[in-house]
Amino acid sequence: MNYQQLISPQTQFYRSSHPFPLVLGGELPEVQVAYRTWGRLNESRDNGVLICHAFTGWADLEAWWQPLLGPGKALDPTQDFLICSNILGSCYGTTGPTSLNPKTGKPYGVDFPEITVRDMVHLQARLLEELGVRSLRLVIGGSLGGMQVLEWAACYPDWVKAIAPIAASGRHSAWCIGWSEAQRQAIYTDPLWQEGHYSPAAPPKQGLKVARMIAMSTYRSWGNYSIRFARNEQGEEFAIAHYLKYQGDKLVERFDANTYIALSHAMDQHNLARPDQDYETVLQSIPHPTLIVGIDSDILYPPVEQQELAELIPNAQLAWLHSPHGHDAFLINMDELNQLVLTFRQSLHTNSIFPSPCYP
Repeated sequence: MNYQQLISPQTQFYRSSHPFPLVLGGELPEVQVAYRTWGRLNESRDNGVLICHAFTGWADLEAWWQPLLGPGKALDPTQDFLICSNILGSCYGTTGPTSLNPKTGKPYGVDFPEITVRDMVHLQARLLEELGVRSLRLVIGGSLGGMQVLEWAACYPDWVKAIAPIAASGRHSAWCIGWSEAQRQAIYTDPLWQEGHYSPAAPPKQGLKVARMIAMSTYRSWGNYSIRFARNEQGEEFAIAHYLKYQGDKLVERFDANTYIALSHAMDQHNLARPDQDYETVLQSIPHPTLIVGIDSDILYPPVEQQELAELIPNAQLAWLHSPHGHDAFLINMDELNQLVLTFRQSLHTNSIFPSPCYP
């Protein structure tokens, strides 16, 4: 069987008519999950690797992490059964605000219930049960994906063998919550939203565009923008202004405003603490070999947050992407990231002792 035969030709769908309870209360009467797989599940059903995508990402791993995917790479479909699903709340095929509410026959829109990262993980677990995956060799993801990774370790410790959260925190900071709120307010102030004319056919594009422009200002860094744009002009405006508008327009064409709101609220709710366990205790109870990847220029999830995870998770090692690109480095410096993850996975096979955490 060649490599091309190991690639799923298209997105698949799992549908469940059983109610899906939500952490913050209420339930979804039915759910759908869009997902893609690469490789084959082995006879013992223990070669699963779950990849968790970021905020505006989707299940097509090849579109955004191609350098990590392939024979001999960190995510090897000749050895692993790779699964990546669109998260709960997504607008790419998994139940979310753009989905039809079976009770009304209309899109949920603003009536989509409040969800959490933990809900996303519970729905992924339903999918893996359906696929027959008994064990996950690794759960890996960046940013919002990294939050899912940490919740997997806390919610399903017996299912997971190792984790790799990248450029993520164990709880959303006031800094991040503030940026999220600014982005949501940009959507709320869109005239279409204020006038109550918002519908999937007439989305508040300007508000979503501005929200993305704000977000892009946190995904990169001072150094990245200084090197790339400086005070250069493009036409009658600064090059950086042109770039941010371009990024906003791109997102508007592929994303939904209510989805943006639902997912950003879910990130703000992110906190590994449980009703019966404080934050530090939960991290200290994670038993898995853990690779924590931080980005030294990340202003959104700064190095101090990855250092905290490494200090509290007992079997953790801390590695760094040294990059001028800021938070998005995990989607830019992918060859370096591939090597970090590959080295980590090789260490699991050799039972090597993790080095002490290193700091930038």
